[in-house]
Parts: sequence; C-alpha cells; structure tokens
Amino acid sequence: MATSEEFIKEVCARIGPLYDVRYKKMFGEYMVYANEKPVLLVCDNCVFVKILPEVEHLFAHAQTGVPYKGAKDHYILDIQNGALVQEAVAVLERVTPVPKKRKK
Repeated sequence: MATSEEFIKEVCARIGPLYDVRYKKMFGEYMVYANEKPVLLVCDNCVFVKILPEVEHLFAHAQTGVPYKGAKDHYILDIQNGALVQEAVAVLERVTPVPKKRKK
C-alpha cells in the first residue's frame, strides 16, 4: 500500500508554519523536508524517524519498524501527537545537515 496524497499533506500540515516544509516522492514513497533538511520518511501512510541519539529520549517507548525492505529500523512517529511531532521535528531540523547537491 502506498502513501496517499491526503496523508502526506496532513503530515506536512502538522509540522506547521515554523518551517519551510515540502515533500518529495522517492522510491514510490515520500521524504519530508523542513528547511531543506530531510527529517521524516513516510511509507505506507506511516511516519518514520531515523534512530538518532538526539531523539532517543522522545521515543523511549515508541514502536520501531522498517519503512521499506532492506532499511534499518526507524522510530514510528504518532502523527496525532502534535507535541511530539513538533518536538521531534525541532530536534531533527537542528541536527540534520542540508544534503549536498550531487553533480550530474
């Protein structure tokens, strides 16, 4: 099951006006960017957060899952928990570098 356009738009709306938010379709699913930094992976209408020491305290009791075959475990973000979403994105935006442009 692929992620619906409605769901990805809801995820971006929940991140809110604090960031320049956009999403990009990748491998049939989506990457969500905040201020041009990749912060969330959305696959099968489920939001995944890379397991990093900086967000460990936020996801101490969260489920983990694999967003796609061959990927490492990620935290599963409850998109309905607005406070958690805002705090997680704030940390991820701060610690995630802007990707370098690839030469063609």
